[in-house]
Amino acid sequence: MKIVLCGSKKFIPKCFEISEKLKSMGFETVIPQEFIHDVPKKEASLKHFSEIEKDDVSALLIINENKNGISNYIGANSFAELAFGFYKGKKIYLLNDIYEPYSEELIAWEVIPLHGDLKKLKKF
Repeated sequence: MKIVLCGSKKFIPKCFEISEKLKSMGFETVIPQEFIHDVPKKEASLKHFSEIEKDDVSALLIINENKNGISNYIGANSFAELAFGFYKGKKIYLLNDIYEPYSEELIAWEVIPLHGDLKKLKKF
């Protein structure tokens, strides 16, 4: 299964850590280009959306750590990617729990919180 990772730039180290864990579990991962290269925001966003859209992508994993005292943070870019993934029929997972400001949408879109346990991905 191929999983596209999404999250705040503040979570770059966590993104790479999660990617390595997922690879060791047999998953293929896609990391945002702006996390790897110094790419302009617009170009990076378009590239990431094109990755999400690919037929061989099964799911998105939103890395929603605590940020600036906010639990399970999902920023504007990650929410846009999540919404696009939902529209394209991809499974959506949250690394942690539901981000309260978007709880209505996340629950309605059947987003799956992993509560930090990547092994739960094997169940789905």
